Amino acid sequence: MRGDRAFRLVVTAAGIVVLMILAAITIFLIVEAVPALRADRANFLTERHWSPDENPPRFGIAALALGTLMTSVLALLIALPVSVGTALFLTQYAPRRVSVPLGYLVDLLAAVPSVVYGLWGLIVLVPHLIPLSAFLADHLGFIPVFASNQTYGRSVFAASLVLSVMVLPIIAAISREVFLTTPVEQVEAAYALGATRWEMIRTAVLPHGRPGLVSAAVLGLGRALGETIAVALVLSANFDISVHILTPGGNTIAANIANAFGDAGTIGRGALIASGLVLFAFTLVVNLLARAVIVRHRNTLGAPR
Repeated sequence: MRGDRAFRLVVTAAGIVVLMILAAITIFLIVEAVPALRADRANFLTERHWSPDENPPRFGIAALALGTLMTSVLALLIALPVSVGTALFLTQYAPRRVSVPLGYLVDLLAAVPSVVYGLWGLIVLVPHLIPLSAFLADHLGFIPVFASNQTYGRSVFAASLVLSVMVLPIIAAISREVFLTTPVEQVEAAYALGATRWEMIRTAVLPHGRPGLVSAAVLGLGRALGETIAVALVLSANFDISVHILTPGGNTIAANIANAFGDAGTIGRGALIASGLVLFAFTLVVNLLARAVIVRHRNTLGAPR
């Protein structure tokens, strides 16, 4: 009993510390951002220009927020099917002598520093994407996101591909562990009813792993939202608002903080911290929505929270 009480106190204290850290970060961001927001002569949420150190200061996150959402969501759309397919192959198709070393290799992708991904994207990926970008623009240019002025290079598309490679090991690793927890009884019952392997996966493995897949996708999206160096290297930063993913340009909140913080003045630093507060809120809202989806799914299945 004494050990149980001591353990309960320790884990309770750990939870309180986490909440205190979260509250301290929030307070710091708000305190540092308020003076800059008061000095701003534009609408912070709708202004696309970024001139916080001019007189009068005018800055906003419209272009930055759009670029952040576009690169992150596109990266998730690219990485999610590849990650889930990789996890299904490792757990349901590949023999153990293949799945174990291949799983280690996929996990190693998460250990590669982001600056290495950025350099790879800048030096290798961007030049090789030019023919593909031209092909997409020529054949799918009637769709606004693929429209182009025939100029290609450091674009949202390139940044999204780099981010997709970075989030792939996170989603694949979590998906793999979730699929491995599928009850054997459900798998055997599906086979007993005459299901093929794909039908077994569709009726037993994927429904069981849906909450885990949501969690994996949210973790991957959070990594993409906050990635800094790789995106800063691959994007040709500007503050134009555009949905065209193939043309050079685009910017994100995190990349703008990395690029501008060193030369920023007092108002400029406050403006960057204010943009960081928005990014913090983005991540928090995404996690809360994902948590709501997971809880709803568990309640539907009658499982404990």
